[in-house]
Amino acid sequence: MTPDKFTILIVDDHPLFRFGLRTMLESQPDMQPIGEASTGYEAVTQAVSLRPSIVVMDLNLPGLNGIEATRRIAQIDPTIAVLVLTMFQDDESIFAAMRAGARGYLLKGAAQDDIIRAIRGVGLGEAIFGPSIAQRVMQFLGQPHHGGKPDAFPELTAREREILELIARGQTNPGIARALVISPKTVRNHVSNIFAKLHVADRAQAIMRAQQAGFGGTTRSGD
Repeated sequence: MTPDKFTILIVDDHPLFRFGLRTMLESQPDMQPIGEASTGYEAVTQAVSLRPSIVVMDLNLPGLNGIEATRRIAQIDPTIAVLVLTMFQDDESIFAAMRAGARGYLLKGAAQDDIIRAIRGVGLGEAIFGPSIAQRVMQFLGQPHHGGKPDAFPELTAREREILELIARGQTNPGIARALVISPKTVRNHVSNIFAKLHVADRAQAIMRAQQAGFGGTTRSGD
């Protein structure tokens, strides 16, 4: 069932990093780099034309960022496995990449053997995370009060509850847009609807009401 060779598209805006990664992959008998891209737009175009089995994707790309490029590639061809290989290790980047369709997330400081193993893993359909990333995922999944009490604010839609959770955690509108991979205008519309439904005048009031209801990972006592 294992393919003879994993065909790989390397996406990074640093030529030296691409060269080093390509050289490393070419030394593996089951890996064949078939293309390179230095921008998000190039990554999508190359993925469409080359149809690699794996895309190794940086997030910090000029023009179209790696998260949006990942989302577009996953929509075009869900069989292409995207492994994020980046310097970013913040929760926002990790979960935005996962929502966009990435099958793995690894930091650029990882050892060569770990990178090779991760590429093989996503190519075989596994979900691969570096140790520090896996720890963050487990912490996130284990957080109490995520999304507030089930019966809190029944007038909100599921998406509005998700956005209210991020508001309660102190996220800005641009941060919410990146985390949920939606446009800033869509976030503004949702936030406006949330304020109207909760009968609050501003973000501070919304945060206070949300945290009192258990959003943001904090439950405040008192009414």
